[in-house]
Amino acid sequence: MTQYGYKLAAEGYGPAELRRQARLAEEAGFDFVEMSDHYHPWLDSQGHSPFAWTVLGAIAAETERIGLATGVTCPTVRYHPAIIAQAAATLQLVSDGRFTLGLGSGERLNEHVVGRGFPAVADRQAMLREAIEIIRLLWEGGYQSYRGEWLDLEDARVFDLPDILPPIAVAAGGPSAARLAAELGDGMFGTEPKPELHEAYESAGGTGPRYGEVGLAWAPTEAEAIDAAFASARWSLTGWKVMSELPNPANFEASASLARKEDISAAMPCGPDAARHLEAIREYEQAGYDHVVLMNNGPDPEGFIRFFAEELRPAL
Repeated sequence: MTQYGYKLAAEGYGPAELRRQARLAEEAGFDFVEMSDHYHPWLDSQGHSPFAWTVLGAIAAETERIGLATGVTCPTVRYHPAIIAQAAATLQLVSDGRFTLGLGSGERLNEHVVGRGFPAVADRQAMLREAIEIIRLLWEGGYQSYRGEWLDLEDARVFDLPDILPPIAVAAGGPSAARLAAELGDGMFGTEPKPELHEAYESAGGTGPRYGEVGLAWAPTEAEAIDAAFASARWSLTGWKVMSELPNPANFEASASLARKEDISAAMPCGPDAARHLEAIREYEQAGYDHVVLMNNGPDPEGFIRFFAEELRPAL
């Protein structure tokens, strides 16, 4: 059975509002919430980017049932994987086993801030492999050391480990990353309904959950939804090959300068028509995703959550 998640848009809302939305999502019947782990927003006009781990810890304390996930954390440049191993283990403990660690190779937008540069794609994937190996090693318990081509670990131990470790879902934008998810992860994370990702994941032996993030824009009218999505999500029209390489919100603003409102309405369902939203969700399910994350780009989070509870959830 498919599980449905609510995306906490940390680029658009501050910590208190994200906590409120998570509580509303639990009340509305969402199965989990997923939160991006950014240092910068995509656009300056979005205006927010709180520390994901602090907010998720607060949500864990304020909710009872709903699952939590990062979507996704890069454990290689801005963080060291030893820190993520400790953070994820602690969050699993304080949430009573409700956490999923989403990992990916990152975007320059967030990783360049520590002054270490941002590696090429092949190098980022090699670093991600080493990072996952380090996290798994630390989760075995005891003092551990690791010597890799990119990352090292020296006499480190995570003292507080949960009895049930958090599953790791690895982001996959192409077949090679999908195979890495099958080899070292417990699941796969994607943002596009590409059947070839699932084929590569399965052919490499992957059997775990598949998280897919689908963009929607709900509002009482189609025009309101399009206006809001254009204001907050026009950066996404450039695609991941561009999005992973730009360094700052100003660059995303420039890259999206040629975007049109009709491009937004073509990229995602906009407005109050439940049938259009359901069609987009079903496309992800048919592609192979069994954990579908709903990313609302509309202007009213509370209205969208109510729309899910009253119209989408019964149909799904």
